[in-house]
Amino acid sequence: MEKIFKCSKSSPVVETEQGKLRGYYFDGVYNFFGIPYAKAERFCMPEKPDKWEGIRDALAYGLICPLIHEPVPGDEVVVPHRFWPESEHCQNLQIWSPAIGADQKLPVMVWFHGGGYSSGSAIEHVAYEGDGLARKYGVVMVGVNHRLNVFGHLDLSAYGEKYKNSGNVGIADLVAALTWVRDNISAFGGDPGNVTIFGQSGGGGKVTTLGQSEAADGLFHKAIVMSGVFPPEMEMNNADPKDVAAALLEDLGIASDEADRLQKVPVPALIAAVKRVEKKFRKKGLGVDWGPRANYWYAGDPLKVGFRESYLQVPTIVGSVFSEFFGSDTEKEKCEMTEAEREEAVFARYGKENGEKVLALYKEAYPGKDTAYAIGIDPIVRKASAQYCRVKASAKKAPVYSYMFSHSFNYDNGRSPWHCADIPFCFANSDKVPFCYSVPDREALEQEMAGAFAAFAKTGDPNGEGLCEWHPSDGTKLPTLVVDETGITEREDFDDALTACVLEAMPPFAFDFSASDDEEEEGSKWLY
Repeated sequence: MEKIFKCSKSSPVVETEQGKLRGYYFDGVYNFFGIPYAKAERFCMPEKPDKWEGIRDALAYGLICPLIHEPVPGDEVVVPHRFWPESEHCQNLQIWSPAIGADQKLPVMVWFHGGGYSSGSAIEHVAYEGDGLARKYGVVMVGVNHRLNVFGHLDLSAYGEKYKNSGNVGIADLVAALTWVRDNISAFGGDPGNVTIFGQSGGGGKVTTLGQSEAADGLFHKAIVMSGVFPPEMEMNNADPKDVAAALLEDLGIASDEADRLQKVPVPALIAAVKRVEKKFRKKGLGVDWGPRANYWYAGDPLKVGFRESYLQVPTIVGSVFSEFFGSDTEKEKCEMTEAEREEAVFARYGKENGEKVLALYKEAYPGKDTAYAIGIDPIVRKASAQYCRVKASAKKAPVYSYMFSHSFNYDNGRSPWHCADIPFCFANSDKVPFCYSVPDREALEQEMAGAFAAFAKTGDPNGEGLCEWHPSDGTKLPTLVVDETGITEREDFDDALTACVLEAMPPFAFDFSASDDEEEEGSKWLY
């Protein structure tokens, strides 16, 4: 079918509360980029953006938040990235819609990017483009940029009333974005009464954080958390956020009673000071964790403090991928290995006694799957995700669905899915990412994942014609949609024993996403 492009001086144009915006139409999708949804003073809560006269172009992606550690290109085959100009004034969003006008009332999906609370952007992945879901499944897609790292999470609450929530302003930006969506998305064809928020990794954490904030109540109606649940007891060696703020002021020679001067420090100088402070804490064995802090505005991690009542009433999908941050590398093509070679690889990972236990449970959980992939099982995100599902579902206020993306790829001697591997399929963008073509069932995988997500966004139920049957948890039993090269099936409580066994057998593991000393100047490799 011929692809059609349209963009004139006066069309397509939509009108928002702030003024008129001009986008462009291409291949069945209306595109509007770089739309301001808020403005803010540094370290302060967001406010409504300024209005403008005439028609404003929305033809270029919005600026992204400045990064503390510049990214170093890594394995761009597994996660193709894009980099973009930076500004602390980064409160903007991008919209992809198959139709415009208030009469359309299409379901809305709002995406929160990964990168923890420190890095990333709304367009950082090639797979983040929203046109696939918009074109193929009739949803309005929104991608959000917001403040990160020191700009979004420096706790200056000890230095004045205007900073009382400075440790959470990056998440407050997301509330402002959802408020903008509520007030304006109908002009872009969306239904403000049917909004699904979803995100992967740190973006999944942002979904949960919003569920735990009263300020976001009523601004979204369904939630999807992808590889975004981590065990709250995991030791991160975090520095006290108030100590970090005090150290930053000291490094810049700013007295505590003159903390407002921090708002005027040039961005490069502020970032340089943050790097020095991070290094100082690392020498003490502490990491600086940029992220939300429980206070009057944010209730805290639900696996620590419980789920807020309003979030319990939100239908939710929670999933993870087979390997996440654990590799499954072998010297030989897995499909060519003998069974003895596969077993030896597993024993090398876990030891012979533990390896035998892992193998027995693996074969029960993943019948027919190559046993060499057992070396790459992630038990950490999976265990936390299963707990999240069961706890939230036990309230019996709204359905909670679980998935495991375990489909392996014909790449690097056979590779089990890594952190982010499911994103192209969930976005209906597998045609944009080369590694997706390494499997013969690419289109079927995409239809299952993107189709289920879109069905869920429309109705709160991921089931639909042509999709595998998928049941919610009852709080005790946990049905999980397992998306695997051996088939796509629903399995109940299928990997609890395996996960527990791998946790016991594997070497000690801790997440540490901070840059090492030798990465300070040149940057750090992104893991997402």
